[in-house]
Amino acid sequence: MSYLDKLLQGVEVEWKALGEVAKVLNGYAFKSSKYVNEGIRVIRISDVQKGKMSNKDLKFYPLESEKEIKQYLLLENDLVMSLTGYVGRVAMITKKDLPAGLNQRVACIRPYEKILTRYLFHYLDRVEFEAEAIANAVGGGQKNMSTVWLSKYLIPIPPLSVQTEIVRILDKFTELTAELTAELTARKKQYNYYRDQLLNFDEREVEWKPLGEIFDLKNGYTPSKSNQEYWKDGTIPWFRMEDIRENGRILNKSIQYVNSCAVKSGKLFPKNSIIIATSATIGEHALITVPFLSNQRFTNLSLKSKYANRFLIKFLFYYGFILDEWCKNNTTVGNFAGVDMNGFKKFLIPIPPLEEQERIISILDKFDTLTTSISEGLPKEIELRKKQYEYYRDMLLSFPKDNLKA
Repeated sequence: MSYLDKLLQGVEVEWKALGEVAKVLNGYAFKSSKYVNEGIRVIRISDVQKGKMSNKDLKFYPLESEKEIKQYLLLENDLVMSLTGYVGRVAMITKKDLPAGLNQRVACIRPYEKILTRYLFHYLDRVEFEAEAIANAVGGGQKNMSTVWLSKYLIPIPPLSVQTEIVRILDKFTELTAELTAELTARKKQYNYYRDQLLNFDEREVEWKPLGEIFDLKNGYTPSKSNQEYWKDGTIPWFRMEDIRENGRILNKSIQYVNSCAVKSGKLFPKNSIIIATSATIGEHALITVPFLSNQRFTNLSLKSKYANRFLIKFLFYYGFILDEWCKNNTTVGNFAGVDMNGFKKFLIPIPPLEEQERIISILDKFDTLTTSISEGLPKEIELRKKQYEYYRDMLLSFPKDNLKA
């Protein structure tokens, strides 16, 4: 007997349309021209993240508009769901989000007494629901889900005692994940603090050299997409910003590969080079440990042979975080944002003794593993807890329809 069967103990589970057990509301067309710095928070599509509310780029409406938007004001514990974009994503409104108003293309789901809000949240947070929502969304490039379809979506309604126990179990996992995430945030702040301290050198303590003297600089490029031979049976890693976002800052494999015939002059960028974004998403860098190519958003920094015995490449990788900040604050004005490359080449880099470089690397490696490693450290622990939550959620919420009362 499964754990779910033990919970139910033979009790029949009703299936009800969502509109029967909860009020489903459409949002209001808030005018962006009326946004203010503080007031009534406007809950938009971008605010609804997977299982949680975003706290970035918040938008607010004047408090004096309360009467005008009264029927669109949200309550604590309301569920909000994106109807377009990331169709079917659900999150819960907490006290800290209020006062808040429901924007268009976002739905509010306000459960009645027969169903617990947290139970409904966990049920709608499933991958299976998102897949059904996307499959039933309509439209061309931008899919849109109808609240009519959403209101008809069937929800299993076990007794409240069973709902309570399911919520208790699943909330334990979400609480643990939240605690680990808070711990990770604190450790990242600590990491950034120590990194800034360790890389802060007095001008008189060490020798300094311009970046352009230490490195050979080469621009990345994108082989023509119209030439299929360049992209067929590729064996040469070609790095983009997506590689950093998905796989971190020390890379030996890429998401996309190109054929050797796509390499200009037959020359690859050498291994143990640093790539840094000097246009578009400025101020992101990575250490590449294999011969490679990169796209045109990156400038590739390869250590000159005369400095090979004066630097440890990992030290230069960590000093890259200081260079990142400089790049963000030194861009040229034009149609397309880019780093001031004249100033970039003159950016001064310290040359501490190799023993000091080793000490700095040793300390920062420990923080880096703890805060960014997907094979160990906190990110791995968080990922394991998420998978554990998903396993128990699917097990506890898999009510077979064929044996249940409809």
